[in-house]
This record gives sequence, C-alpha cells and structure tokens, in this order.
Amino acid sequence: MGSGTVQQAAAKGSKPWARVFAVVYDPFLWVGERVGLGALRQDLLGRACGRTVELGSGTGLNLRYYPGDLDELILTEPGAAMRGRLARRLRRDRRRVRVLDATAERLPFTNETVDTVVSTLVLCTVDAPEQALREIGRVLRPGGRLLFLEHIRSQSPRLASWQDRLAGPWRRFAEGCHCNRATDELIRACGLELEYAVEASWRGMPPIVRPLIVGVATKRNGRDGVDGC
Repeated sequence: MGSGTVQQAAAKGSKPWARVFAVVYDPFLWVGERVGLGALRQDLLGRACGRTVELGSGTGLNLRYYPGDLDELILTEPGAAMRGRLARRLRRDRRRVRVLDATAERLPFTNETVDTVVSTLVLCTVDAPEQALREIGRVLRPGGRLLFLEHIRSQSPRLASWQDRLAGPWRRFAEGCHCNRATDELIRACGLELEYAVEASWRGMPPIVRPLIVGVATKRNGRDGVDGC
C-alpha cells in the first residue's frame, strides 16, 4: 500500500476505485503517519543524497522529508489517479522535481546512474518484486543505496495467519498491496549489501499491515568496497 503507489494493479483493477482510493489515501493514513510512520520516513529519507529516484510516489507523502541539497529528485508513479494527487501536492511545494509514469519493474534509467533509490510501502504492490529489486540494482551506481520502508509478513504465526486470510480482500481494497509478502526476505536475497535493517510497527493502522522493516541496502563497489555519495 504504497506511499503510496498502485504500480500495475491500477491498470488491472477498477479505475473508479483507483480514483476513490487516491482521494481517501492520505486521510486513511493520517493517524498512522502522526503516531510513528512520519518519524520513520523522516529518519530514513534524511539519508538520501545525489541523484535520487523514488518508486511509487503516490500522493507525495515523502516529499517533505527529503534533504534540500539533492542533485536531482525524480518521482515515479504509474497510477494516473495517484499522479493527479501528486501534481496537486507539487503545486504547493517549491522543490524542483521530475515526475515519471514508470513501474518499479521497468525503470527508465541507464545502468549505474542513480545514487539513491527510495521504496516506501511499494514492494508490497508490485507484481514482480524480484524484478523490481533487479532493476534497483541495475540503476544504482556502485556505492549507491536503496532506502526502504516496507510491509512484511508477521513473525507471529497467529497474525501471519490473519494476513493470509485477509490478503485477498485487502489487496482489492488497497490497490494491489500484498500484506503477507515476505519483503524482508526478498531484499536480503537481492544481492545488495544490507547496512542495517530493523523491524518496526505501524501504529494506528490495521494489524495485518503493522509489521514493517526499515533499512538501507548498498550496491557494493567491486573495486574498493562501498563508497556512498
């Protein structure tokens, strides 16, 4: 349930509901943002540097947390309804930003040209998360970093069982969000080097989407180790 992107689910699902979902998205997240998620975003996105690409930017909830000295900030968002809400937010923001219609599985950037990729509540929505992670690795420069804040499958068997039971209805409501996806395992297996990863809880939200993982993964520089921007 992206920050929130609809990735390819918007094209497959109900366009009227996609428009409604884009309108209700920010109010639905209002409590969760104020009791903890906003602070997690702020801490994570303060690490962005250089040429930064955000996946599935949705309504633009991350905008306020980016450093002001980025070389370039590019927001990708494949959902037309979400891009409309994003455009409204950008009209109130003086930051120079590029917005692209692109999915996480097919990023319109040449190899090793991005310093920072940001993924907040996005990898739960893509059809092919492994492909999206390969794309992230492809576009990152050696030493570049993936900043991620994602849903994960609960470590609690009881809650994981409820995630499985409600996965279908939740996916239809949240425009493609897989609340039971083990995104943490996918990130660990993608070939990037984890700098750190911590589990967190999204307070103020339904229990099936509360388990989160927040962290940084780096693309190793084959010559001298890891060099960040």
